[in-house]
Amino acid sequence: MKILITSDWYSPAVNGVVTSVKNLRRELERRGHKVRVLTLSQTTRSWEKDGVTYLGSVAAGLVYPGARLRTALAGKWVRELVAWRPDVVHSQCEFSTFFLARRIAEELDVPLVHTYHTVYEDYTHYFSPSVRFGKKAVAVFSRWVAGQTDCLIAPTGKVRLLLKNYGVDKPVFVVPSGIDLRRFGGEPDPWRMAVLRASLNIPQDRLVLVSVGRLAGEKNIDELLRIRAAMGNSAVTLLLVGDGPDRARLEGLAASLGLAAPDVVFAGQVAPEQVADWYQLGDLFVSASTSETQGLTYVEALAAGVPALCRLDPCLVNVIRDGENGWQYRDEADFQRKLDCFLAQPHRRKQLSQNARQTAEGFSAERFAESVEAVYREQIARRAGQKREVPA
Repeated sequence: MKILITSDWYSPAVNGVVTSVKNLRRELERRGHKVRVLTLSQTTRSWEKDGVTYLGSVAAGLVYPGARLRTALAGKWVRELVAWRPDVVHSQCEFSTFFLARRIAEELDVPLVHTYHTVYEDYTHYFSPSVRFGKKAVAVFSRWVAGQTDCLIAPTGKVRLLLKNYGVDKPVFVVPSGIDLRRFGGEPDPWRMAVLRASLNIPQDRLVLVSVGRLAGEKNIDELLRIRAAMGNSAVTLLLVGDGPDRARLEGLAASLGLAAPDVVFAGQVAPEQVADWYQLGDLFVSASTSETQGLTYVEALAAGVPALCRLDPCLVNVIRDGENGWQYRDEADFQRKLDCFLAQPHRRKQLSQNARQTAEGFSAERFAESVEAVYREQIARRAGQKREVPA
């Protein structure tokens, strides 16, 4: 099968969409398929390399954080991809590359499958001062996008329900994005952990709560800082790994709450190939976000053997199970109660870690690709059946 994947983001960008696309491409190719990617470059220049077509673009962060808009003429590149004749087009973003995905699928009369990655309701503050108007705009836009496709893929039941509430009437298949378990499956290297701790000036006797991800308003990191401030002089470090548009404000908030290293540490962006070490530096993975469609960082933490303490959210159903591989909390007081529960059971930490790894096995990249391939085949067969039903 020839498969064209389109995405506004790809390497060297680092986010959940890029991780999902790269894992999907690799595993589909391992299954014998030919896969190409159409994406945006980080400059105004266009080129093609190793099966990836990069189209010139400019930053458009006021529309959506990290967004880029295509500026280059795409005719030449689209013609090359049409001539390649993919059997299915799989779009991953709703903006610049989506329109090209639709154009190619229509010209070749092949299925257009779309993965809905982002809960835009939680990002309306980037483009609308009115939350109510922003949510209505998101619903209308989402219905329009869905109407151009043959079907949609949702990473979780939470997203499928959201799309249903928007009035989307196209088929929606729940397929959790997978991760490369091999990157996270190793046991922590004590020497590496000691070196990392020393580089951050985190004392060896401290409990580390690690959060990995973008520093942005929708991630609700303010809540984690308030929780840590309420702990006073406890021997607990909140380690924030990642960067983003909200970093300066969050550093100011931490200072206003009386937090400084080693109570809170802003580690900044780390190399993707090293991120497993940073997860394992934590005793617990923590998140206060409710804006995730799936939250690959949750699964990555579990795969690294780190139990999680995360805000209750529908996307975590059957992922974070209380007392088994971590806990979900309802409010700041509940966070502290469940942290106390973790601290009171040091003898169970090894079992929590083992359970975390077992949970992550259900989110392998191999299983992800197998499920997506099944969606492709169903849509190709359905479209072929429709053609046979049309009178000659």
